[in-house]
Amino acid sequence: MNTLIRSCLLHALALFAGICLASALAAAASTPSYLITNDDATNLSFSLNSVTFFPINANGSLGAGQQVATGGGGISGGYFPTNRIVVLNASGNQCVFASDASTSDIAAISITTLAVTGNFKGSSTDTGVSNGIGLAMNSQYLYASFTDSSNIGTFQILPSCGLSFVSDVTVGGLQSGIVDGMAVHGNIMVVTYGDGSIESFDLSSGVPVSNGDKQNSTGSQGGSSYPSGIDITQDAHFAIFGDTSTSMLVEVSDISSGKLTPTVVYKSTASINSSNVMLSPDESLLYISNTQGDQISAAFFDKTTGKLTQGCSSGGIKGESSAWSYLASMAFPSTTGTGGGVYVAEFGVPSSIAEVEVSSANGKCTMAEAPGSPVSDPNSPGLLSIAAFPPRAF
Repeated sequence: MNTLIRSCLLHALALFAGICLASALAAAASTPSYLITNDDATNLSFSLNSVTFFPINANGSLGAGQQVATGGGGISGGYFPTNRIVVLNASGNQCVFASDASTSDIAAISITTLAVTGNFKGSSTDTGVSNGIGLAMNSQYLYASFTDSSNIGTFQILPSCGLSFVSDVTVGGLQSGIVDGMAVHGNIMVVTYGDGSIESFDLSSGVPVSNGDKQNSTGSQGGSSYPSGIDITQDAHFAIFGDTSTSMLVEVSDISSGKLTPTVVYKSTASINSSNVMLSPDESLLYISNTQGDQISAAFFDKTTGKLTQGCSSGGIKGESSAWSYLASMAFPSTTGTGGGVYVAEFGVPSSIAEVEVSSANGKCTMAEAPGSPVSDPNSPGLLSIAAFPPRAF
């Protein structure tokens, strides 16, 4: 090949690669990181429900929120672990799905445009006016738990943040409890019923099919605790339950067989209630929202054995009783390490978001509320569910 021609081709290829890299970097830079709330506003008090997007700054602090009306209505309350908002970060399909409990629909919002792409309903019996509509998903399907009928609805995820309703499955606990918390990882779903019982489902065909492992948790047998919030490890080896309890109680079940096994109990009297739990991105810390206490706690987690050991706590979060009544769900500023801190929903009128700084090294950790915390969410009269974009990888 002529030297001049080869030189020109190499130059052109280098230029093309540079353009592609620049385009990729520009695309990555064009999508900011967000802390996202389902404001759960009712038609009566706050007009219509909305989702608020708070930009996450480089230091983890939150910028001014941008409100997006969902087109439906919330209920400003309900079960703590009923997750009202989930985030999809798929190539070409970056979406927020938020439930509207009083109008029984799921609003879809494009992350790119911050605009609603549609409102989607299940069957005529799918309602969650009493305690909300919970959401969980894998890469293909979104699942909605309707607390009135105790149905779990299956929706296929479509391009452009669309949903297509497939069918319902009616579920219930051993003591007739209704669906409470719900978590999905790949082809397994784990559910709590608010009566002490738990169950898992196979999702390989899309629609949930019971694994036949419904059981009362170990921690619920004393009568003062019952599993509520759920998280599942990245390798789907363990399901972790945060209990509604008069103490701080967490239970762990080995699900490596594809089914629930009897839970192992970890209990502390350091705080009250543990209805929301969330593993750090590196799975080294389990964050525990002391929903009826006044702090956030963290326990060290061994992802190989499933064992929990004592960690640290934030101490009292500012504003209890005077500004908020309950602490609820959590989200992270970062998708790596211990999460770069933790955000916590504060249920109040109006509601707010606590920012908690976290440091962990050599088997020790510290947590403390950030100086600029909390950040007000004036659009919410009862904030229980938050999420971050981009989300944790599992």
